[in-house]
Amino acid sequence: MIVKKETRKKGKTVKINPMTKPRIEKVTVNIGVGEAGERLEKAQTVLQQVTHNAPIQTLSKTTNKDLGLRLRMPIGCKVTLRGKDAHDFLIRAFETRENRIADYAFDDQGNMSFGIPDHTLFKDQKYNPDIGIFGMDVCITMEKPGYRIKRRRIQRRKIHQNHMLDKNETIHFFTETFKLEVVK
Repeated sequence: MIVKKETRKKGKTVKINPMTKPRIEKVTVNIGVGEAGERLEKAQTVLQQVTHNAPIQTLSKTTNKDLGLRLRMPIGCKVTLRGKDAHDFLIRAFETRENRIADYAFDDQGNMSFGIPDHTLFKDQKYNPDIGIFGMDVCITMEKPGYRIKRRRIQRRKIHQNHMLDKNETIHFFTETFKLEVVK
C-alpha cells in the first residue's frame, strides 16, 4: 500500500508519491595517497577520526613504472557511509564548505562530488605535526526508492527514464534538506 501525501499548490491539492522523493544512497569519502607505507597509515587514521568508521585500502588497477605503481598496490583509503552516519557526516562536511557548493559539483544523474582541502577544517580536528595535513574527496550517490531493481540478482531491470534523478531534483533536495546554497 502506497500512502500519498497531499499538499496545497496554487489552490489545488496535489498528491505526491513517496516513491519519487530522492534520498542519499551512500556517501564515499576517499583519500588518495599514491603510495603504500607510513603516509597511507596516517591517512587511514585521519579518515578514522573524521568519519568514526574503519577505512579500507584502495588498490591500484594498473602498473605504471613512471609513477612507481605496481598492480594491486595499496595507494589510498576510503570509507562508505550510509543512513544516519552519512547524514551526520554531510552536515559536518558542508560546514567546512560554509554551506556553499558550486553548480558544477552535480552531475546529470543527480550525484554530487566535492573536495575538502584540509582535514583540520572539521570542528573536532586539530593539527598534529606527526600526521600532517590530508585532503579528501566526498562523493554522494543519490537515488529514488525502487532503484533496487537494477541491482537485484533475479529479474534485474533497467530504471525507467521517468524515475531517474536529474541535476535539478538533487539541487532542490540539498537546498531543502541541508539548507545548502548552490553557487552558479
